[in-house]
Amino acid sequence: MPAFSLMVQGTTSDAGKSTLVTALCRLFARRGIQVAPFKPQNMALNSAVTNDGNEIGRAQAVQAYAAGLEPHVDMNPILLKPNTDTGAQVIIQGKAIGNMNAVGYHEYKSIAKEAALESYYRLAEQYEAVLIEGAGSPAEINLRARDIANMGFAESIDCPVIIIADIDKGGVFAHLVGTLDLLSQSEQDRVIGFVINRFRGDISLLQSGLDWLEERTGKPVLGVLPYLTGFHLESEDAVTKSPIKTDTDTKLNIVIPIMPRTSNHTDWDALRLHPDVQVTLVGANQPIPPADLIILPGSKSVQSDLAFLREQGWESYLNKHLRYGGKVIGICGGFQMLGDTLRDPLGLENKDMNTDAKGFGFIPMETELKEEKQLKQRQGTLNLDISNLGNHISQLTGYEIHSGVSRFSNKVNHFATLENGELEGFVSEDNKIIGTYLHGVFDHPEALNTLLKWAGVNQANHFDYDQFRDSEINRLADSTEQHMDIDALIKQCKSFRP
Repeated sequence: MPAFSLMVQGTTSDAGKSTLVTALCRLFARRGIQVAPFKPQNMALNSAVTNDGNEIGRAQAVQAYAAGLEPHVDMNPILLKPNTDTGAQVIIQGKAIGNMNAVGYHEYKSIAKEAALESYYRLAEQYEAVLIEGAGSPAEINLRARDIANMGFAESIDCPVIIIADIDKGGVFAHLVGTLDLLSQSEQDRVIGFVINRFRGDISLLQSGLDWLEERTGKPVLGVLPYLTGFHLESEDAVTKSPIKTDTDTKLNIVIPIMPRTSNHTDWDALRLHPDVQVTLVGANQPIPPADLIILPGSKSVQSDLAFLREQGWESYLNKHLRYGGKVIGICGGFQMLGDTLRDPLGLENKDMNTDAKGFGFIPMETELKEEKQLKQRQGTLNLDISNLGNHISQLTGYEIHSGVSRFSNKVNHFATLENGELEGFVSEDNKIIGTYLHGVFDHPEALNTLLKWAGVNQANHFDYDQFRDSEINRLADSTEQHMDIDALIKQCKSFRP
């Protein structure tokens, strides 16, 4: 068993649970504590692939990185990937077992909980500490039965809990007091304190509220974490907007449509953070601005998102964009949309839709959805014809998460050569269109630089996304250590008795 476990729960979604667990993973690792992150149940379209070919939530992969570990499937044994407003693909210990609606999954939770406990106890045998992230809020009364995401899990393994709230949204004291009051007595007893997140201003003006909160609840405030301006951490699920750059900074304008089921939107993090690039995200019913490069991202429901893009006018926009010399990259689901036909004979995405859909027709390719999902880490080389450089070869890393199998109707140029010699993706004869199944293609600095040159940036500034991410995790950890007594927290967890 570990020396201790600690669960971080939040008053709301996006209260700071993932961020605090990430910070604590880095701080514990700095102290020489062998620590592993864990989230029993995650609902997100942003996922990662482990080295052994399993799928987990992106947040747990980042937390593993902060702890100095390779991501492992036991760190997130249950992942729900919404594919409609009322249903999701259910992934248990890294593998999809099928689609369920909300009611069906609620009935399935008792089985899912066994998988979550099994994974937790495997981690507990290997590590000195396990840092557990909750989901949503523990005060969601309608979801209390069979709960495996928050207090239900904490009670099962008998661990202490921190509740974090975001003061930047307002109502922080109501959130904390209300959440605690809606818990049972045994659940309240395992709450060892509160953390207030994203505070701006003079802490002395908050002190009277902190004193009242501690007196009202009998629980200490373990820390008030400041708002970190410009902070970046890979998002668990929400699509993060890009910083606005000046015209003099921008050498490349990229436009990306945000579809109802857009997935793996961390694909463009390295682009939106790059000093030379402006990324504009276009949602429903928003005007589409001029662009140098259009990126069609991944999708959890390709046919329905393709229909959405047509409704929003993207088909005519893409034709005009390419006619006037613009460039396009399709990633995963976006790659499939650029082809001639998408087939779903098994009704894997939506049983109510037609099994065939016409793609945009820019790539001579047919895609058929299969039950088995492709989950692979990849590396290899890019092969692109770049003006003044000729056929340029650069290193590439990425990962695959897709159910479709695509076949070209004639011989084509390929985007990359992978580590096993496999030819991957597509490059059009006129060098305007790229299609690939590889997520994360912009993360490797060499591949990023090459792709920016392909898109028209002659002299791009060097940007190493992995180094930037590590520096941001260190900035977060340093700030957290300054505003929380980490050694006292560890001692409190080790001595916890509910």
